[in-house]
Amino acid sequence: MPAETMIEYQTVEYQTPAPRVARIVLNRPERRNAQSIRLLYELNAAFDRAAQDDDIHVIILAANGKHFSAGHDLRDTDYRAALDDFPTVGTWCGFGCDGAEAQMALEKEVYLGFSERWRNIPKPTIAEVQGMVVAGGLMLVWPCDLIVASDDATFLDNTVAMGICGAEYFNHPWELGVRRAKEMLFASDPVTSQEAHRLGMVNHVVPRSELSSFTLSLAERIAEKPLFALKLTKEAVNSAQDNQGRVNAMQTSFALHQLCHSHNQQVFGIPLDPAFMQTSFGKAVKMDDTFGRRAAAE
Repeated sequence: MPAETMIEYQTVEYQTPAPRVARIVLNRPERRNAQSIRLLYELNAAFDRAAQDDDIHVIILAANGKHFSAGHDLRDTDYRAALDDFPTVGTWCGFGCDGAEAQMALEKEVYLGFSERWRNIPKPTIAEVQGMVVAGGLMLVWPCDLIVASDDATFLDNTVAMGICGAEYFNHPWELGVRRAKEMLFASDPVTSQEAHRLGMVNHVVPRSELSSFTLSLAERIAEKPLFALKLTKEAVNSAQDNQGRVNAMQTSFALHQLCHSHNQQVFGIPLDPAFMQTSFGKAVKMDDTFGRRAAAE
């Protein structure tokens, strides 16, 4: 792969809208910024670029189009080419193996692994969120240090309807509290930006027309601070949360997530409960059993 500063992005944009501020933008609006494997690797490369640039103090994550992200792209037909184009970032292996081993390897790399990696970037990150944030979309927003949401933003994890016990990056109890996290998952009900603000998941709710300007203004104020102090402050707060048991809980929930995939594969022949395929989210999707990944219906 070429050096990260030389990547020709296909699915994200890299901007520097103000001194000391980088802005990374998801750029698949025609797919509601659904996360293809290529998008995730390009996003990771963009985060690396901003993290390794000593002139950048704050990173904004935004998205083009009406919606921030519709989650994992269940019709990603380009994932094998993306895996060939990018080197593995984590240390896990077995991407070409049979059965659950390949499914777990891929999800440990690009879902749990990337989200944990982005959470621990040693610079403040701000998610600039509008419209829908569905399931895998939460795994882009929650690793960020701050969240600014438009007044029309909604947050949804509908994975239980798929026969899965929550998204791979299982931060729900820390974001929403235990009881609201359970309701979000059990009922697959959306959380509005206003409720998310009340619960402490979102820092600010602003009109859609002011979202980008408000977020940039916040980033500029933070970017004035000494970078080393910002790094260590983030390290301290993240450490406090991790000492509550977050890391162990995350590993347990990820293992249970894989068990759900394996159960569905044994019972139904696909990693998701086929009842989900009859919903509006699941129509026109089938499973590619050669790798356990999603492909477009013919």
